[in-house]
Amino acid sequence: MALSLSSSIASISSFSAYCSSYSSSTLRLNRVTRRLIWIISTKKKKQQQLQGCKRMATSALNQERSTAPYGSWKSPITADVVAGASKRLGGTALDSHGRLIWLESRPAEAGRAVLVKEAEELGEEPVDITPKDFAVRTVAQEYGGGAFTVSGDTVIFSNYEDQRLYQQFIDSKDSSPKPLTPDYGGPVVSYADGVFDPRFNRFVTVREDRRQSSTNATTEIVTVGLGSDEIQEPEVLVGGNDFYAFPRLDPKGERIAWIEWSHPNMPWDKTELWVGYLSDNGEIYKRICIAGSDPTIVESPTEPKWSSSGELYFITDRKSGFWNLHKWVESDNKVVSVYSLDAEFSRPLWVFGIRSYEFIKSHEGKSLIACCYRQKGRSYLGILDDVQGTISLLDIPFTDMDNITSTERYLYVEGASAIHPSSVAKVTLDEPKSKAVEFKIIWSSSPDCLNYKSYFSLPELIEFPTEVPGQTAYAYFYPPSNPDYQAGQEEKPPLLLRSHGGPTAETRALLNLNIQYWTSRGWAFVDVNYGGSTGYGREYRDRLLGTWGIVDVNDCCSCAKFLVGTGNVDGERLCITGGSAGGYTTLAALAFRNTFKAGASLYGVADLNLLRAETHKFESHYIDNLVGSEKDYFERSPINFVDKFSCPIILFQGLEDKVVPPDQARKIYQALKEKGLPVALVEYEGEQHGFRKAENIKFTLEQQMVFFARLVGHFKVADEITPIRIDNVD
Repeated sequence: MALSLSSSIASISSFSAYCSSYSSSTLRLNRVTRRLIWIISTKKKKQQQLQGCKRMATSALNQERSTAPYGSWKSPITADVVAGASKRLGGTALDSHGRLIWLESRPAEAGRAVLVKEAEELGEEPVDITPKDFAVRTVAQEYGGGAFTVSGDTVIFSNYEDQRLYQQFIDSKDSSPKPLTPDYGGPVVSYADGVFDPRFNRFVTVREDRRQSSTNATTEIVTVGLGSDEIQEPEVLVGGNDFYAFPRLDPKGERIAWIEWSHPNMPWDKTELWVGYLSDNGEIYKRICIAGSDPTIVESPTEPKWSSSGELYFITDRKSGFWNLHKWVESDNKVVSVYSLDAEFSRPLWVFGIRSYEFIKSHEGKSLIACCYRQKGRSYLGILDDVQGTISLLDIPFTDMDNITSTERYLYVEGASAIHPSSVAKVTLDEPKSKAVEFKIIWSSSPDCLNYKSYFSLPELIEFPTEVPGQTAYAYFYPPSNPDYQAGQEEKPPLLLRSHGGPTAETRALLNLNIQYWTSRGWAFVDVNYGGSTGYGREYRDRLLGTWGIVDVNDCCSCAKFLVGTGNVDGERLCITGGSAGGYTTLAALAFRNTFKAGASLYGVADLNLLRAETHKFESHYIDNLVGSEKDYFERSPINFVDKFSCPIILFQGLEDKVVPPDQARKIYQALKEKGLPVALVEYEGEQHGFRKAENIKFTLEQQMVFFARLVGHFKVADEITPIRIDNVD
């Protein structure tokens, strides 16, 4: 039975009678309530009667909801559901027929990453390209990315087991991968971010060589021959600097662009864009630095790309501090702005293969640029006409977007929203390429998640004051949400605050069932973009320089206090969690502040000096800029101030983690255990930096929940969870 209310409602009494006889469906009662609110706002003369009807509908709704303490609510969004929905996307490409190919990692297969091809016919299932004894993943710079490249019906990919490059013919009867690079007796040489070079029948790629040193690898741009049956040693094309990324060839194969940078900079601090001219034998005979060499300009150019006419475009944050589109005018050897906006058209190069814009053609033959950018916590997708200097925004459901792959009529966009998990959508454009006429999800990390839509908590972007007068920071707040439960009127929910990793990263308002696991059980959840986060320009990002362990900690504490002050959460039940750098912020907040009552650190940093000594090359000087002097290293390391800890902590650690080695978790665990604080340590064999196995994702989530419930929440969880032993408690 559908509810219909029009302007012709004869009397309030008849509508009131309708409400009293209405069915008990929660969804339908919500519609009654929403419609009543509309009537109240528009029918001023009948205010009193309508308020009465609203009370009736609300009362009926509440009668259908059980009253139970926050945190104790039962939810269908179980840890198994969360673990099963944790597929990751590792990039997209198109084959010779215009069909989409994507890379997905599967927790149910221990995190194995597989290339998958879009089905040929509507209704058919996608097809796995990668044979079962292969996995597509590179560990270059530890975080990888750019693990495969497609040209026509040929794919070249990095195999996780041995880190060698393999060539595979997708449409061939014999589609077994064949190795292209030498076997060095182990996964000691990695490749990423490659491109085909048809002029010389070779593959140009970034190589990280750890044969001489695992902590001080050699990074170069190399070429891998494709025309020989014999496996040959790759040849170095560009070398001598600490790091390289984005080797990109012009349409004729006569010029190559690339990004390079050196210690102690990270690629978002200071990089250089170079162009090299290729001789007839494929070597570089001349090179020019396009951007990044002028000491008077602070910038970090990224994402170089050649247009079909041979013009070089790229993104840089010169002058404005925001990553905007620029291009190189070769005849004058100068850089000009393509479009200026206080927004970020790219993101930090933590992984290879970022693709924030693509060239497309309009029906008039005009060259246009499809691009995505972030501004004030939201992503936008637009079509840029750089001749006119205008951008047309496309109206699509995604509010968070990353990479773009384009064809003549379509854009394949990686994105998400508050109700869409990480997905790939096919966006059909109109003839002028100024509007989206169709939006279709091609791939979803969790295709079944909409079954739980009624339980979703929608994020609210909040701006809160920091400890610096007049300065604010940002976060996404998720209130408790469950259509089956309500708490007592006087009770306020416990809060779990998450500090993101990086720390040069950004949390985004996309559907994350990990968060919904908490909110659907009656927790409030807040995801903080503390000072130093990306997405808000260089000035905001640079707040963390020299102040890691101070600004991030202060902002997390300020956010929690803000939510207490606004009456949204219980000030006596504040918990904090985070992974990697977020784990460090968690430990530092618990050691140096008294805001939180318990915490969970996932592969977090306890000893900054130990991190500096043991971490991999990419980040080996990263924290020099974030911390400062030797005194700062000591005074901001939680391990040195165990006496300051005063609340329970649970730690989770992968035993193959090379970014934050296991000794970090073990040292803080042992020290807290000896002090007598409630503490637990969970170690996972076969896990690296971040957990990829479904069983470990599930266990980590459940044990955090029951740990906080036992020691802080003062409630019993509804799920059947066997808690692990807590030292100094059990």
